Amino acid sequence: MNEGTFTALRTQLQEAATAFADGPGALEGILLGIVDDVDRAVREPLEIFPVCHHSPASALAMARRLREKQPKVVYLELCEDMAPLLTELRNCRLPVAVQAFATEVDGFPAEWAPLSVVAPITEVSAEYQAIAYALDTPGVELVLVDRSSDHVFQWQERDGTGGEPADPDAPSADAEAALHGDAVGVEIGDLRPRFAELEEHLLRHGRVRHWSEWWHQYVELPLGDSDHDTYRQVMLLIGSLFRRLAPGDPHRVRVDEDRERYMWTRMRRHLAATGTDPADALYVCGAFHAASRVAEFGVHGTDTFEISPPSATKWQHGLIPSSHAAIEAQFGLAAGSVSIAATEWAKNLKRTRVKPYRLTGQAGRKASKKAAKALATAAPAVGSAASDKLTGFLQRPPVLDRLDEEELLGWSVEIVRAARRNGYLASTADAIAVFETSILLAGMRDRAKPTPYDFQDAAVTCIEKDTVPGRRDVRRLVEIMLGGDRTGQVGYDALPPLARDVHDRLAPLNLKLQQRGVQRALLDMASRPELEQCSDVLWMLRHLMPHGAARPIMGERKLGERPIQESWDLALGTHQRALIELGYEGVSIEQVLEQRLRRTAYGPQATTATVLEAVEDATLYLRSRRLADELGGRALEVLATERSVDGAPEVLRRVRGLLAYYRTSEPALPQWIESFVKTGYAHYCTLLPTAFTDDDASVRQVAAMLGFLFSMESLALSLGCDRNQLELAVAQSHPEDPAKTALLWAAKTQLGTLSRADLRARCDELLGNPLVLPAYPRYLSGFLHALEPVPGLADFVVEAVSNAFARLPDPVLLPWLPTLITTLRSGGADLTPLLIREAGRVFPGRLAALDAWTPPWRAEPAHTAVRPARDRASGPRGLPLLAAHPATCDAVADLLGCDGGWETAGPAPAGAALPARHPETARALGALLGSP
Repeated sequence: MNEGTFTALRTQLQEAATAFADGPGALEGILLGIVDDVDRAVREPLEIFPVCHHSPASALAMARRLREKQPKVVYLELCEDMAPLLTELRNCRLPVAVQAFATEVDGFPAEWAPLSVVAPITEVSAEYQAIAYALDTPGVELVLVDRSSDHVFQWQERDGTGGEPADPDAPSADAEAALHGDAVGVEIGDLRPRFAELEEHLLRHGRVRHWSEWWHQYVELPLGDSDHDTYRQVMLLIGSLFRRLAPGDPHRVRVDEDRERYMWTRMRRHLAATGTDPADALYVCGAFHAASRVAEFGVHGTDTFEISPPSATKWQHGLIPSSHAAIEAQFGLAAGSVSIAATEWAKNLKRTRVKPYRLTGQAGRKASKKAAKALATAAPAVGSAASDKLTGFLQRPPVLDRLDEEELLGWSVEIVRAARRNGYLASTADAIAVFETSILLAGMRDRAKPTPYDFQDAAVTCIEKDTVPGRRDVRRLVEIMLGGDRTGQVGYDALPPLARDVHDRLAPLNLKLQQRGVQRALLDMASRPELEQCSDVLWMLRHLMPHGAARPIMGERKLGERPIQESWDLALGTHQRALIELGYEGVSIEQVLEQRLRRTAYGPQATTATVLEAVEDATLYLRSRRLADELGGRALEVLATERSVDGAPEVLRRVRGLLAYYRTSEPALPQWIESFVKTGYAHYCTLLPTAFTDDDASVRQVAAMLGFLFSMESLALSLGCDRNQLELAVAQSHPEDPAKTALLWAAKTQLGTLSRADLRARCDELLGNPLVLPAYPRYLSGFLHALEPVPGLADFVVEAVSNAFARLPDPVLLPWLPTLITTLRSGGADLTPLLIREAGRVFPGRLAALDAWTPPWRAEPAHTAVRPARDRASGPRGLPLLAAHPATCDAVADLLGCDGGWETAGPAPAGAALPARHPETARALGALLGSP
């Protein structure tokens, strides 16, 4: 290209700047600088192809240019470490995203973990056309030149994400979290003004609502039928305009320039290493980066940029499913814009008859041999000097497309049909109204042909009156009708080893697990024992994957129990991303589960309860005694360092379950659980007096501590613990809270230091004291929690509640009755069934028997019979059974080595024979006891 290509355009822009700005100045510098950027880019020996991500016009222009030029090397703006994954795209159904994932970071802040970078790819993108061309054309090399995933985070700000605020027109975060999660998106070809005032100006004067609609109306449609030079120069113009008018965040501007230096450095090194002629190469990048002004720009740029080495973080790479909604969320586009772009892409292909590139085997299709042969033998087009296309494009008035009444009428009829299916009272009149309103809105916005956005506004205005009868509003129905939220799928061959292993192990279920949606799986292990392995896999997936991926409908997994029949709702296809990311953590789900259990147990926030839960999961899902013993030892370490009782209820529940399991399934208890019981006994005895007086310790937590001490007492004493430690701890406890006071009384009753009679007397004293009556429900709450450590007090708690209802008058009882009910429900809901069961046992079963019924605690003294004293003079009654069968007694005596014989019963007892035989022992015992 000669130097005077854009002379006429420079002259016109200089005159315009002088006229509008009253002389040369900043405006002239901006306008002429834009032309200089375009001129610099088009004169570069290495052809630069500027694109906008997911733009039908860019994809169409790319397909045309590739068939004309047929470059031997394609440089693509994409993370260079993602190159090996691109060949797996042929095994997927687009849209999908190329992902780099790291669970453990080395060189980055720990709070950033896990690290994730995604780059979505759809058929409606110039990048996919370049990838398909390079991978399916012999002799063509595809080189990714953008910074690696590791450099993405190396250049990230340490005190924040450095991102821009979310677009109000963007979809909700739910769509992004469903597929791309919290990943950092690589915005390939992102093209959007970063100058807020500029974007607002464009939207206002373009009479559109959001940026996606402006781009569709003023860029997509005019460039859809343009030639290569016009497309290229216009895209360079837009990129330069946005770049020069964007003040931008200094950090983001610096990162953008470093990316451009990085890419040009990589391309120059590749050209030098391979000896490739720049004329045989094509550089595909975003229009924003194509208009770069860095010194490293171009084949003959400077080589002063130093690429930093990667960190020690180990990255995993794979493909994950993507969707239109997830892409819109990542790029800040309006909802439905990617679906509308897909519809526009199909219309452009039909109108222009351009044959796009498609990977062989993509979605079950095969490229024809004729096309492949023609592609291989076609000669590259002879390059010619391009002329100035910008002047004509900028001066050309907008082309008014004629109204396609058939298309608009079909849209109107279809949206009414969809609305009726979703509960709207729509009719043919509404279809006519939508048709006419679309034309009216297009006219008000200076358009001869209604766009999909005009039709969407018209449908909302005419059909959606004031309420939405179903799940979807009319705007969403239009999006679905124009293409919907298409979701991609990663094929079996492109899955990581873990995901393929899961599908292989679940093959006996005979389900299409890659299909989206919920599928019901029925497992009858009694008739098909091989399904038990499927059950193990499903339970591990339920533990590892998000809720809904594997949800049990019937059946449960408990310690010591084996499943017989189970029913599951599976949605592995819907949660394919989560399954793929499991493959980044290991080669099997057992390995991933073991790693996560260890990470939980050895984490800084690990508590005794969480470590015991990990022990239970290791036993329940992995059946690994080795891992359970290791994590059990970790639980013992954590327990010894805890100084609070917050997790006492959970610790008690899990230790009881593990003890019951080991006692029924193992010949002996593991060493770690014996040490845990011994250490826990001493630990809770030490914390007990403080917990009784601590306001932060709830009565439920103190009751759990007592439950541990009383239920584990026999085992702890057999292991060498001292019961005096517990008695001293209870004696040193002096609570002030009524609930804890009642709990202490129950503990003393269990230890034998407080009799039932004294406990009953204290409760009677509480009921007789008017000053204490308002706090009596709290005492009852303490007694209710006492059923955890002392379940034998269930009858006494029933007695205490019954006495309150029997003795208190209604003016006293009714005011605190709601407090009693709420206290019982909130404080001891899990123990209330025990109380109700005991009440059902004590109270009569029929209403008629209630009048003559006497409470057991009142009837007990009347029915207590005094045992008559034994008349020692009457002598022994004898043992008639031994006299009737003397042979049995003789045999036992011989076995024990007794040499005595049978004696005849005399009138008086013969006394004890042993003291008479050994009088020294009797005298020594008497002297020890102090007997005279």
